[in-house]
Amino acid sequence: MGQPVAHRPPGSFRHFGKAMLNKYARAFFTRVLTPFAALLIRLGVSPDAVTLVGTGGVVAGALVFYPQGEFFWGTVTITLFVFSDLVDGNMARQLGRSSRFGAFLDSTLDRVADGAIFGGLALWYAGGGDDQVLCAVAIFCLASGQVVSYTKARGEAIGLPVNVNGLVERAERLVISLVACGFSGLHKFGVPHIDILLPIALWIVAVGSFVTLVQRVVTVRREAAEADGRTEPAVRGGETR
Repeated sequence: MGQPVAHRPPGSFRHFGKAMLNKYARAFFTRVLTPFAALLIRLGVSPDAVTLVGTGGVVAGALVFYPQGEFFWGTVTITLFVFSDLVDGNMARQLGRSSRFGAFLDSTLDRVADGAIFGGLALWYAGGGDDQVLCAVAIFCLASGQVVSYTKARGEAIGLPVNVNGLVERAERLVISLVACGFSGLHKFGVPHIDILLPIALWIVAVGSFVTLVQRVVTVRREAAEADGRTEPAVRGGETR
């Protein structure tokens, strides 16, 4: 594993945890988890290892429960493992060290977690859910989420700021989907008609992700044109000298 990471990137799975926990709850859990984080440090466990375990829990929760239609317990499991991101951040702050590899690992495992969540939903609709349209929508949510993340990473890799706040970015995709999954799971506890929330949420995420993708592509095109416009006169000047 790389060195512990003191600051995780804005797109990390930790931000889903922040969306679920308000300011005061985060402060409370930080105090509660600090001794546990300190214990892990004394045992020689790295924040990267905690990140791996947390992602493994999310993947297990999504791919074990969701394909069986157990949306409530799947969402509970995923939510519990969100706390691992609070733990690894706490550990990194206590260690006071940062690592490029840690940031890379965190972002990479975020993509794995996203894929597992929407993949689990697609498996349900391909099987027991018996709805090919919603299966396709879940697959689109999976693919579009990966592409939306890629557009920003690729734009930044070629030196562009990609300065745009998309309509439905990663935090929104996860919160909308998981909240809807959790509530839809109450259908098995006798709550009538609440399972309609999940199809609605998937359509919202699909449309929102498509709009966000278009926003980012348009932004990168504009920023690239501006950057090319600034460099072209210098190049032409060099050719004439």
